[in-house]
Amino acid sequence: MIAVGFDVGAQSVKVIVLNNGKVLSRAKTFSGFDHVQALQDAIEEALKLANITQADVTIFTATGSSMEASPYNASTVSMMSAIAKAGTYFFSKARTIIDVGAEEARAVKCDDRGVMVDFVVNERCAAGAGAFVEAMARALEVKMEDMGVLSLEAERASSINAACVIFGESDVVSLIHKQEPKCEIARAVYDAMADRVSSMVHRIGVNSDVVLVGGVAKDVGFVSSLKRKLGVDVLIAEFPEFAGALGAALIGLTKCKVNKV
Repeated sequence: MIAVGFDVGAQSVKVIVLNNGKVLSRAKTFSGFDHVQALQDAIEEALKLANITQADVTIFTATGSSMEASPYNASTVSMMSAIAKAGTYFFSKARTIIDVGAEEARAVKCDDRGVMVDFVVNERCAAGAGAFVEAMARALEVKMEDMGVLSLEAERASSINAACVIFGESDVVSLIHKQEPKCEIARAVYDAMADRVSSMVHRIGVNSDVVLVGGVAKDVGFVSSLKRKLGVDVLIAEFPEFAGALGAALIGLTKCKVNKV
């Protein structure tokens, strides 16, 4: 039974093809101005990599901010449900899953079946998401991909405001004028972001086996800061940016099996 899951996000589209729970292929593309075209391109690439056609697919399932724009009469699931399912797929004992993407952060508490039982979403501000790091990197004149490694060189962190990207950028500029070391400012960026995310997570409770998914999970600077702020180890999923698409595909498979019974 083949299922295709896709996560139609604000910045990128991710697609996963599953065959009875085994990943056959993944594809990713920038969302751009035309989410539908971007999604169709990513699906075509994923199907080609899996060496299958659309006719071979049992179910398409979508999640993400623009999931309603998905083609193929796809079923839809919330991102919270998708990442809960994906978190327990990666780590069977996972009960707290944190998702930090480009524009938004969320945390989910789930049961042993990967079913969401509670969730919390970051307020509508990118200060708790990847866009915050991107904006601060521009202010520091540092490449986005170098920010994490740079932050690990710091022995301490300066203080910046993470309540808003604009306020945070103003603080960073002030620290630059004070000639604070870039590594310490970079760490301050991640610490401020981790403060915001960890306070959000504590609202639903920090259970054992905390899993981090989303594109920001690949950023060593944020992961280091989040571990310090939460006071627990954080497990990083394989291909964490595909967690939403994976969860959507897994839920699609479950629906098919239930309907067959």
